[in-house]
Amino acid sequence: MKNTIEYTIFKTKWGYFGLAGSKKGLSRTCLPMPNTNLVKKKLLKGLNNIKYEKNTFKPIKNLINAYFKGSYVHFDKQIPLHLQNLSPFAKKILNTCRNIKVGETITYKQLGFKAGCPNAARAVGRIMAANPLPLIIPCHRVIKSNGQLGGFSAPGGLSMKKKLIDHEQKMSAL
Repeated sequence: MKNTIEYTIFKTKWGYFGLAGSKKGLSRTCLPMPNTNLVKKKLLKGLNNIKYEKNTFKPIKNLINAYFKGSYVHFDKQIPLHLQNLSPFAKKILNTCRNIKVGETITYKQLGFKAGCPNAARAVGRIMAANPLPLIIPCHRVIKSNGQLGGFSAPGGLSMKKKLIDHEQKMSAL
């Protein structure tokens, strides 16, 4: 029998945010969107055996709400993640990305180098585009070598990426 995936959708200052996971850890997030139906559709796509639980991941919900209100929050490695169906390389890149500090950005190439894969910038970009846990794994902090933002496949696209980076730079300046 498969583990049940619990999910919750809650309102933040920026819109509705979604979290999904099991007892093994958080496996998906959905950045703020204007309504719960959009979040639910994005968050739960392709998942089976799901159950809504309003109070699941409550400590993480509190951190996310504080973040969107402007508090300095670093989603550290104490938040358990369940990165199923990912290659060891993808897990290595995503876990390395978790070390990027609030208010900082690095390039795809630098992230590959930090993960021990110095010639993997394109592969790093593909992994960032498929990141199942935006915000918790801060893929928005990874940019192109020329200083441009690059891509962002999460809800809101590049405007959301820029908004998150600007928000964090303001937080870290306080």
